[in-house]
Amino acid sequence: MITVNTKVRSEAVDITSEVEQIVRKAGVTEGICCLFVPHTTAGIFINEHDDPSVVKDVMEALDRMVPRQGPYKHAEGNSDAHIKSIMVGSSVHVPIQGGWMNLGRWQGIFLAEFDGPRTRNVQIIVRKA
Repeated sequence: MITVNTKVRSEAVDITSEVEQIVRKAGVTEGICCLFVPHTTAGIFINEHDDPSVVKDVMEALDRMVPRQGPYKHAEGNSDAHIKSIMVGSSVHVPIQGGWMNLGRWQGIFLAEFDGPRTRNVQIIVRKA
């Protein structure tokens, strides 16, 4: 498990290097890495991490699609965060080959915060094939 302390209400935090360290430490050469975010107002996704403007565009697009203010019934004022979490998803799986995560050349793993700042956990399971 890794813990991520987010700093603002909505942000995407690149956790690729932390996950890679866990995979390397596990010593699995062929298998799978499963990541799960046990929060209802956060998510996890894989996308480009070479150019930070891509993830910024993604987060801004989600804000446009699901605005913070709306005709929501949930009294806590974070309905948008719940909806975005559903849209992004709470888990991803990455194959491991040759002891490394088999991500695409430009891909990274991101924790998506939609109701921060908060302390978030990412559960990680590494299994051999």
